This record gives sequence, C-alpha cells and structure tokens, in this order.
Amino acid sequence: MTADDFRRIALRLQGAVESAHMGHPDFRANGKIFATLHADKRAGMVKLTPDQQQEMIRNNPRIFSPESGAWGRAGSTQVHLEVADEESVGNAMTLAWQNITNKTKRPLSRK
Repeated sequence: MTADDFRRIALRLQGAVESAHMGHPDFRANGKIFATLHADKRAGMVKLTPDQQQEMIRNNPRIFSPESGAWGRAGSTQVHLEVADEESVGNAMTLAWQNITNKTKRPLSRK
C-alpha cells in the first residue's frame, strides 16, 4: 500500500478532509483528527481505542503496532504501509472515523 492509497481510503469516508499537522498530512471529520500520514510516507496512524488497537494488532501484527509513548497507550496505532492491505486499513480507518463522528453527535434534548 502507498501513501496515496492510505489517503484515498481516508478521504472516501463521509465528511473527511485532508489538512496538516506538525508538517505531515492528517485526515479529519468534524474538525477532529482520525488518521495521519507520517512525514516519511512509509507509515500512517489511525486513532483507535486501546481495545480496538489490541484487536487490530492481534489480527494483523505485521500491519499494526502502537505508536510510541502515551499516544500509543491511548490507542494511536501505526499502520506499516509496505505490508498493509486495503481491507485491513479500511476496517481500521472506518473504526477511527466512527470514533470521531460518534463523539461529536449529541443526543436530542428532551423537553
């Protein structure tokens, strides 16, 4: 998988836009980052929950690993593009997008 493939998967999600953060591309929905491309374009990141991250790593340990430090412990998950496949990345990216879009939805107020 290439950086362009990663970008295409991110941008096909509803409301997703490309922006930039600390010198590298990021992908946002409702103003919140759900994925990024590393500056070297050899890896990406999807923002998962810790439980989702563990499942992705368990199912595809060559493709996914935690990002370093506190970000990784919080669920930021590195995607190793050279061994990644579209289905695995699409599933992880969709989860990351849902995590962001579900957080920003507010329940209807009852009167």
